[in-house]
Amino acid sequence: MKQDRKQRVVIIGAGAVGVTSAYTLLVRGTAREIVLVDLDRERLEGEAADLSHGVAFAPRTEVRAGDYDDCTDAAVVIVTAGAKQKPGESRLDLLSRNATICRSIIGEVVSRTSDAVIVVVTNPVDVLTYVAQKASGLPPSQVIGSGTVLDSARFRYFISRHCNVNPHNVHAYVIGEHGDSEVGAWSMTHIGGAAIREYCGTCGRGCPDGALDGLMDEVRQSAYHIIEHKGATYYAVSLALDRIVTSILRDENSVLTVSTLIDGAYGLSDVCLSLPAVVGANGAGRLVAPALPEDELAALHASADVLKEAIAHVEAG
Repeated sequence: MKQDRKQRVVIIGAGAVGVTSAYTLLVRGTAREIVLVDLDRERLEGEAADLSHGVAFAPRTEVRAGDYDDCTDAAVVIVTAGAKQKPGESRLDLLSRNATICRSIIGEVVSRTSDAVIVVVTNPVDVLTYVAQKASGLPPSQVIGSGTVLDSARFRYFISRHCNVNPHNVHAYVIGEHGDSEVGAWSMTHIGGAAIREYCGTCGRGCPDGALDGLMDEVRQSAYHIIEHKGATYYAVSLALDRIVTSILRDENSVLTVSTLIDGAYGLSDVCLSLPAVVGANGAGRLVAPALPEDELAALHASADVLKEAIAHVEAG
């Protein structure tokens, strides 16, 4: 792949997630050029104009409405287009509606470039990342999903709130599906370099046994609660997406729980799910896969089984 590509990010889908992500990329100065693509041209022009009128207040960035031809010189193509999750609807319920949309979008993208890193955000993101990867014909590292990057951030937030420490000092990962079967990897969780159980034994707060057990339930229910209250999630999603795009454009090699096609890690294969991966200019590189205790490994396999069942449904359809 080329590594001297223009710092252009194309966002396909000008809904709440796509536009909020464009705003976040703009304010943070992540990309030199942001191009929005959407079937609703009138809305697209309005969103692009609204964003571009603020460039004087942000780091140097161009924002404009475009089309699929703008993917030709893109470094990153972000896919946010798709049907919206309804209150009470699981992410996997969105599958049949969004798989067809995803294949169509990927076909348009790869007909114009084989160099861009494709980042899938549309839910159910793990299944659609698999659909996109297979439809693209690109190397697995080059087609990734936003995965559990946000879930891991939520996990860090809830741990930090409970333990009264800055979330920047919490290292914690959610692995597996971005959804109901996701797994909190407590064995990988550290505060200030101390393993979480070790930290809890020395912090002095005297929490009862099992005090942390409910935190992953809060993580799993977060999106449902937000959707119930306001209809959709997009602010924190856009921040998570900015984190991924920054690592790609700056070749940071940051460890992020993006969704990737797994081939052998933890005895899993032919499924897209989230594990800590080194993310740089060419997408997701090597996985960081330390040994898991039996309960977490079993939960990860159960999560993979949920996704494989959904993938089989897509392929059968």
